[in-house]
Amino acid sequence: MKLSELAKEIEGARITGGDAEILSLAQDSRVAGRGDLFFAYREEPEVRDYAAEAEKRGAAAILSERETGASLPHLLVPDARVGMSRGAAWFYGHPERKLKTVGVTGTNGKTTVTRMIRSILLADGKRAGVIGTLGAEYGETVVSPALTTPDPISLFSLLSEMVRGGMEYAVLEVSAHALALGKVEPIFFDVACFTNLTQDHLDFFGDMGKYGQAKARLFTGGHCREAVLNADDPFSRTLGEGATYGLDCPADNFAVIEEEKLSGTRALLNLEDELVEVTIPLVGRHNVSNALAAAVSARRLGVRLGAVAGGIRKTRVEGRLERVGEKEGAVIFVDFAHTPDGIRASLEALRPFVKGRLILLFGCGGNRDRAKRPLMGEVAAKYADFSVLTSDNPRYEEPSAILAAVEEGYRRHSRSYVVIEEREAATEYAIGKLGQGDVLLIAGKGGETEQEIMGIKYAYNDKTIVKRLLEKS
Repeated sequence: MKLSELAKEIEGARITGGDAEILSLAQDSRVAGRGDLFFAYREEPEVRDYAAEAEKRGAAAILSERETGASLPHLLVPDARVGMSRGAAWFYGHPERKLKTVGVTGTNGKTTVTRMIRSILLADGKRAGVIGTLGAEYGETVVSPALTTPDPISLFSLLSEMVRGGMEYAVLEVSAHALALGKVEPIFFDVACFTNLTQDHLDFFGDMGKYGQAKARLFTGGHCREAVLNADDPFSRTLGEGATYGLDCPADNFAVIEEEKLSGTRALLNLEDELVEVTIPLVGRHNVSNALAAAVSARRLGVRLGAVAGGIRKTRVEGRLERVGEKEGAVIFVDFAHTPDGIRASLEALRPFVKGRLILLFGCGGNRDRAKRPLMGEVAAKYADFSVLTSDNPRYEEPSAILAAVEEGYRRHSRSYVVIEEREAATEYAIGKLGQGDVLLIAGKGGETEQEIMGIKYAYNDKTIVKRLLEKS
């Protein structure tokens, strides 16, 4: 494949130093090899060092916004990150054009909605894959998780494999980071779905305005054919026209909750005046909203009404308000909730089933949005009867500093909490506190299988820890 062929795909691109044959792609100079197109998107002076290393390792050409000093052909582009995304799509034969695609964005609910959409498509006899926080699945293939939306090389490689595997549909979680960094730039989504906008990732975006603008990119600039919007979230009103869904505000699609149990929820969905009764194997109103989002998105793809009920009933989402154990009349749940709104929604979902106390175990990730830490403490204090504050993924921060910020918010409303820094010890303590009729929610990590501490990722899974501790007790 020729560099000159890629140049035709990127508006404003120009080649310096002659043409080159491209055999592979690389964005990490440490693993660049012979024949690679190396994507140099970082700022100087780092970009010059990375480009030099890639050249030393045998790279054939460099895509960048300016000359890097390497004596290789350069493809100079206006935006190197967008160039990387378009370059990856080109190299893998534009798999995004051979699939019907659904993109789901929002602060909370992306994983549940995408898994529900895929399950509905499968129930309708479609061949569908999914990519997101829990990894990728298509056919019999399961790929371990990396990022919510993978880097462009991984993403378009995955989509290419889906095409080769006979998939017709790809359902993607599209993070705000992915949109801001142009990861999905070449994809024209058949359906784009919005769940909600609440505080998260302000370490990257700076403020809610910029965070919202990133989400909005999925619905503007010709990136989607149809939009599915949450009428209950005010930010939806800024995203233009689309099919709306909601539980509280007037919407094209809505639901009546008929029965709620700890094992799930039964609801009647009104999908633009067509009725279907569904059993949602997840607890809480927010999961009824997620089911609506998935149903409307699937219907926009032409899925049969009957497949909506069958697909939602069969949906399984690892670590999303997942019931993982019981102890002497108490029930234990694991959930991924890691934002103030996510914690609130999960606690509200469980509250009606609590005959004793609602106990929460949670923490906050390090090197991420610091502003949300006291807010999560406030929400926990308001909605839980007792909390165990512990480590999440502290990364390169001291856990004690993270927990101090959470405590600051918690103490504004309650003193009913304890701090136990080590997560397994905290989980053992929380389980030991359980009595008849209590419900314990272990939040923040969900189905994650690692805990990151000072750059090292240790094997850790909340569900596995709970089961081991219950066997000991």
